[in-house]
Amino acid sequence: MEILIQQLFNGLTIGSVYSLVALGLTLVYGILHIPNFAHGALYMMGGYVTLTMMTSQGMHYWLAIAVSAIVVGLLAVLMERLVFHPLRHAPPIHDKIAAIGILLFLEALAQFIWGAEYQTMASPYGQIINVAGVTLTMQRLLIIIAAVVVMIFLYVFLKKTYTGATIIAMSQNREGANLVGINTNRVAMLTFLISGALAAIACSIAAPINLVFPGMGHLVITKAFVIIILGGMGSIPGAIAGGYILGFTESLGATYISNDYKDLIAFVLLVLILTIRPKGLFARGGH
Repeated sequence: MEILIQQLFNGLTIGSVYSLVALGLTLVYGILHIPNFAHGALYMMGGYVTLTMMTSQGMHYWLAIAVSAIVVGLLAVLMERLVFHPLRHAPPIHDKIAAIGILLFLEALAQFIWGAEYQTMASPYGQIINVAGVTLTMQRLLIIIAAVVVMIFLYVFLKKTYTGATIIAMSQNREGANLVGINTNRVAMLTFLISGALAAIACSIAAPINLVFPGMGHLVITKAFVIIILGGMGSIPGAIAGGYILGFTESLGATYISNDYKDLIAFVLLVLILTIRPKGLFARGGH
């Protein structure tokens, strides 16, 4: 029983990180219909910026995360303006190739600046708490809390503010949004800003329990794509639910099936769910 509770807690931790990454991916896909393969590189850059702010600037962990969210958010805006915006009328394959190009460029850049070796990020929250025989680390607890807080903020922003409403309007009908006077360029830039910031926060809270290295975004982004297909392309509730479903499945699968195959579980789950619901669990009919 204790093992089960421990694994559910771990699933909640992993799921929180996956959901944040998938949310950023889903926002961009929902609005611009771009499967942003470079999102994994933004995730990785987030980890490096936070690490650099803490080690070379001596910043506190949370302040470093805030700086990282802004820097990576702006990097994502730059990406949208310089690459995706000029390609908006090009055949769909072009933005996919461009996204892979950005991914390779950012990975090479990270390797050039920070080197190829694995680095550890020290967390000020190394304490271990024991609750009813279950061992919880403070950092894992923080991952869950931080992710939930960020998701609530995003939800309130999308549902309760005019700017958020323009994002949702544009994700439902881009041409219609343009006709009623919504500045689609500004919304696209804002979406990329939020998406980059979410990736940076996800990596920064997860990095202390993982390692920071140039290829760290690969597996995460592959799983984020699984999640947004699982939850229904462009569905925000789907991205969150999908993230947690995958987190729990992986965690329990690693314990009760085999740790060696835990990364394979994501794809088995994808096939099973798409067999039953070809459009994903939360196929879009609105948000």
